[in-house]
Amino acid sequence: MKYQLIIIGGGPAGYTAAETAGKAGLSVLLIERNNLGGVCLNEGCIPTKTLLYSAKTLDSARHAAKYGVVVPESFIDLPKVIARKNKVVRKLVLGIKAKLTNNHVTVLPGEAFIVDSHHVRCADEVFECDNLMVCTGSETIIPPIEGIKSVDYWTHREALNCSQLPSSMVVVGGGVIGMEFAAYFNSLGTKVTVVEMQDEILGGMDKELSSLLRADYAKRGVKFLLNTAVTALAQDEEGITVTYQTGGAEECLVVDKLLMSVGRRPVNQGFGLDNLGLELTERGFPVVDAQMQSSLPGVYICGDLTGFSLLAHTAVREAEVAVHHILGKVDMMSYRAIPGVIYTNPEFAGVGATEESLTTKGIKYKCIKIPMAYSGRFVAENEGVNGFCKVLVADDDTVIGAHVLGNPASEIITLAGMAIEQQLSVYQWMRVVVPHPTVGEIFREALAAL
Repeated sequence: MKYQLIIIGGGPAGYTAAETAGKAGLSVLLIERNNLGGVCLNEGCIPTKTLLYSAKTLDSARHAAKYGVVVPESFIDLPKVIARKNKVVRKLVLGIKAKLTNNHVTVLPGEAFIVDSHHVRCADEVFECDNLMVCTGSETIIPPIEGIKSVDYWTHREALNCSQLPSSMVVVGGGVIGMEFAAYFNSLGTKVTVVEMQDEILGGMDKELSSLLRADYAKRGVKFLLNTAVTALAQDEEGITVTYQTGGAEECLVVDKLLMSVGRRPVNQGFGLDNLGLELTERGFPVVDAQMQSSLPGVYICGDLTGFSLLAHTAVREAEVAVHHILGKVDMMSYRAIPGVIYTNPEFAGVGATEESLTTKGIKYKCIKIPMAYSGRFVAENEGVNGFCKVLVADDDTVIGAHVLGNPASEIITLAGMAIEQQLSVYQWMRVVVPHPTVGEIFREALAAL
């Protein structure tokens, strides 16, 4: 059977492309080997944030007295937390299935294999297409540490389904995934140690605010070992022995659990991608243009496989752009304002340039930094809690970066993202009327300070 579009991978890029194309009247086949929603919905973004919200609720109950509310007893019911997480995932997966069905998308479970740019094989049947879109997502990186094969370690999958709280754990990797799980287990009472090879957690995010977030969690009992590499692992009846090297010395500690979270890499093997003979970047990822089309006409690459941004929201926009190109609509992908969010408590979000990236490129800029206490709403809802807002402005007064540490950074960062994407000047953004009192007013306060 022939389709106007075949999509390999049912994650955020894949299901967005399928829905968009189906809604426009294209015949669409979506092939997914696991579950619709991909890693993000089934074992990443959504389940993680569901668990983190339970942890945040527990934190709020513990500190309710600061707001004049007395909670006699607060504790975590871990099986119920996991059950709720599973319920949320099921509900959203069913929602995606319904959208695809309503837009006449054919969903085929199984392993896809690319024969050529117009033919894909699945379950011993070959399907023909006018256009091919590859959205195969990413997988967890497991570093070749000595002894790792003999250790019963966790990845995010196992951590998401933890029904018995470990008393202690080491998180290898202080990136987004590592910090979110460190925050979650710390709130639940686990003694957490984060081991990070770099000199600061959350590489790629604003370094100053990353440092402040680390200091906040250090006060809560999380131990951070920076500039530190895990060199060996072993396991016995006492637990998991983690040997690490820091400052030229080798040390070790014994913990109940080990969580590996050193990063993710695009899935580019096992489904015939090499058969297309695509032009690759120096890093080995398919070259794409502003419409997400590869070097082979009619073949589109979206999501993690581009190697540019392993984020669900980036994948969604890339998929929209690709389908619009197939439909003949004028559109192009912009990476000017891709938000990054860490859903710790407090949240940390940034969009656009960082001071580090601008300095590296030799670009001049102005930086405005103010405490979140400049927002009346923030003060009302965050008793005894500090926060920080930073806005970066180019020499021509165009807003080029914004970074926020404090709740709800994940929600208000969109305001800055829109300003950066539209290349607004300080004065143009200041003309936007912001409701009062809201935490989003913090950006207006920052601009006014400039």
